[in-house]
Amino acid sequence: MWQPSASREALLARQRLYQTIRTYFSQRDVVEVETPYLSVAAVCDPNIEPMRIEPGRVGGQSTEQHSDQRFLHTSPEYAMKRLLCAGYGDIYQIARVFRRGEAGRRHNPEFSMLEWYRVGWDDQRLMQEVSELAQAMLAPRYPQLVVEHLHYADAVERYAGIDVFAASESDIAAKGVELAGQDLQLSRDGWLDVIMSHAVEPALPVDTLVFIDEFPASQAALARVMDDQQGRAVARRFELYFNGAELANGYYELTDADEQRRRFEAEASAHPADQRPLDEHLLAALQHGMPECAGVAMGLDRLLMMVMNTGSIADVLAFDWSRA
Repeated sequence: MWQPSASREALLARQRLYQTIRTYFSQRDVVEVETPYLSVAAVCDPNIEPMRIEPGRVGGQSTEQHSDQRFLHTSPEYAMKRLLCAGYGDIYQIARVFRRGEAGRRHNPEFSMLEWYRVGWDDQRLMQEVSELAQAMLAPRYPQLVVEHLHYADAVERYAGIDVFAASESDIAAKGVELAGQDLQLSRDGWLDVIMSHAVEPALPVDTLVFIDEFPASQAALARVMDDQQGRAVARRFELYFNGAELANGYYELTDADEQRRRFEAEASAHPADQRPLDEHLLAALQHGMPECAGVAMGLDRLLMMVMNTGSIADVLAFDWSRA
C-alpha cells in the first residue's frame, strides 16, 4: 500500500490549520518551542501506554544500561513544564506524539498534538481561549458555533442518570456493565470512563463546542484539586468535545512537587506490573518552582476530521498506521 491515505486537499487544510495556530499565538506573544521526542521517563497514566525504545548501540558500543532506555513522548507536557519552571513564560508546541494502542477510525498510534500553557491563568480563563481558537480553526466548515459548559457531575446525571457524588461503586459498576454489555472488572474510575464514552459523549449536542469541567478528584492527573461550590473535592480539569469526539484536555496545573511525586508513586504502586521510571527531571523542576498556570493539549488530527467532514482519521494523515 504505497499510496497516501489523505488527499492533497486534506494536506492543504492541515497547512491552513497550522497557519491559523501560529498566527493566533504570534499575535499574543506566545512563544513556539520544540522539546525532545525521546525521554528517559514515561507518562505515569496507566491508561496511556508509551512506546519504548530499547537500549542499543551508543558511541559505537553495545550497551544495556537502563539510562540508555528512552520513551517516545505521549505528549510534550513534562518537557514544556520544565521550560515553564525555567521562566520561559507563555509557550506552545505543535508536536508529533506516540501512544501504543489500537489504530482505528479515530485513533492512530502516531498523531499531531497542539499543547500550550498560559502563566498566571486558571482553567476557567483558559477555556475561554480554547473556545476562541477552536472556533477559528473550525471556521472553514462551521463559521458560527454554539458553546456550552457542563460540570462533569451534571453531564453524567443528565445523560446517564447517575449521581457521581452519591452513587456507590456497585451502582456505578452496574451502570457500566449495562452500557458495555459485559463485566470488564474495572475500578470506579474505569467504569466512569465507560459511562462517559458510552452514554455521555454520544448524547452531547451536535455542532456545539461542549466543555466539561470539575472532574472527580480521583481523575485529577496533573491538575489541582479544589472544592466546588458545594464543598466537594473536584479536579480543576476540563475536556472539550465536538460532535461526539474529545478534542482537548486542560488543567489548572499542579505546581506542588511533593504532591506530584505522591501521585506518580501512587500510580506506580497501583500498577506494579507496568514499571516506568519517574520523570525526576520534571520533579526537580517543580521543586525549583513552577509559576501558577493553566495548560491544555488538543488533538489536531481529530479537529481536521471535523474540518474535512470525515469519520476516519486516515483521511487526514498522509500515511496512516497501516501504510506507515
